[in-house]
Amino acid sequence: MGSRTPDNAPAAEWVASAGDAAGQGTFADAAAFGELVLNCTGGAVALEALTAAGGDNLEGKTVLDVSNPLDFSRGRPPTLTVCNTDSVGEQIQRTFPGARVVKGLNTMNCGVMVEPSLVPGEHDVLICGDDESAKSEVSELLRSFGWPAERILDLGDITSARGLEMCVALWLRLAAAFGTHVNIHVAR
Repeated sequence: MGSRTPDNAPAAEWVASAGDAAGQGTFADAAAFGELVLNCTGGAVALEALTAAGGDNLEGKTVLDVSNPLDFSRGRPPTLTVCNTDSVGEQIQRTFPGARVVKGLNTMNCGVMVEPSLVPGEHDVLICGDDESAKSEVSELLRSFGWPAERILDLGDITSARGLEMCVALWLRLAAAFGTHVNIHVAR
């Protein structure tokens, strides 16, 4: 787990609870170590955090971007810092062209990300990105979390991140109305 400083107290607490399976350091330490990098920062600071991680440390790696461009400066519900003609996912891909950016897991809370059974019935995880092998790598990770292959929906290239990020506004309203363990299902 990376943070701005190597001695970040919440990161140290999380690592201590995870035992030998986890470690901590700076964003750069985590990005250099990781085979697959997860950007779990706020969308408004994602580029800053990934710049601290270092472009060389992201080169050739899959970067799973779960961030959302939320602006809480006017309270709740938040607005989006970027939408319609751009997305955080696209900004990351442009800023780090050697990274293989995949947008996903941003229509649910963190518990559902790794335990989809928290939401009863069928529901979907939506992904997008320009690199097919990176999307395959992310899909494999998602299956290891319990996501059935048929519930992992590939929406295409990284420009689809615009729609995924805009879905968070709907998700926040659903979560407020029905509880935090909600997600989206695409009925076809």
